Amino acid sequence: MTRRVAWGAILALAAAGAFAPLPPWAVERWYSEGAYPAIQQALTRASNLLPFAAFDVLCLGALVATALCMYRSVRDAGWARGTLHAGAIVARSAAVLYLAFLAAWGLNYRRVPLTEKVMFDPARITPSAARQLGDGAVATLNRLYGPAHASPTPPDALASYLRDALGALGGTTFIVPGRPKQTLLGGYFHQASVAGMTDPFFLETLIAPDLLDVERPFVIAHEWAHLAGYADESEANYAAYLACRHGDAAAQYSAALMLIGYVSPSRPLNEALDIGPRIDLYAIRYRYSRTNETLRFAAREGYDKYLKANRVERGVESYDAVLQLILGTEIDGHGNPRLR
Repeated sequence: MTRRVAWGAILALAAAGAFAPLPPWAVERWYSEGAYPAIQQALTRASNLLPFAAFDVLCLGALVATALCMYRSVRDAGWARGTLHAGAIVARSAAVLYLAFLAAWGLNYRRVPLTEKVMFDPARITPSAARQLGDGAVATLNRLYGPAHASPTPPDALASYLRDALGALGGTTFIVPGRPKQTLLGGYFHQASVAGMTDPFFLETLIAPDLLDVERPFVIAHEWAHLAGYADESEANYAAYLACRHGDAAAQYSAALMLIGYVSPSRPLNEALDIGPRIDLYAIRYRYSRTNETLRFAAREGYDKYLKANRVERGVESYDAVLQLILGTEIDGHGNPRLR
């Protein structure tokens, strides 16, 4: 009876975690700016010591444990009762994993939105401003192609750029950057066109194996922004953009390469860009053409549902909202966002 009560309490706590209306200000104060930084520092320091992705071990362990549980339950109790028994065990395990997810990182989805922290005005978001931003990205790509390819951004420097960007966004807590790692999911990343992932349990940084070197600074900065507690994709993109645009040539080039995916300049890209940046864009498009359309769709739909389940109303469209943050946020004389 005691065990049943304990499991019932865990399931009830998981349900409360999923559906309870937590005030964003409370999550911001007590979790995102309170408990989470210490959790992040501890977990990322520990996972950085491993030469492999701990998330891979977790996934493989979960698959093996589920298969063994199903086999033993069906063997001992038959298909009907065994399947029900295994399903109950899986549900309990899922509840424990969900609570671990919320504690380790997931509650950051419920913090105060960045648009309520910076001087944000939707009236600044205009087609002409977007074209101007696109023209600036083209100019950066043309100007920095050579330096960006000659000298990659050192990890320590990228961490410093991000630290400054997080400070400009009002952050006061030091984060431990994740060691960029390859993963057994690398083949899936390629086929689903996934650039990177933040492991929400061990707070690792997982990177796709086929990124161009000039893509890596922005992708890594984006995942590190997730580690800093910016769970929303547009906010992580914005923090990475701020970090890279104040960085070295490779970081600035990487941010401009990202922007080209969201804005159109005044002239067609094949006219506005020099041959070097056009080659990079061709390589990115060629990689995309070799991915699996069905898997891309399934991954997009699955991640969309995941984001919406975590109260990101726009789902995968939240990636595109970085353009709104860039255009709608008032910038000071140093190129940093003005805070409320």
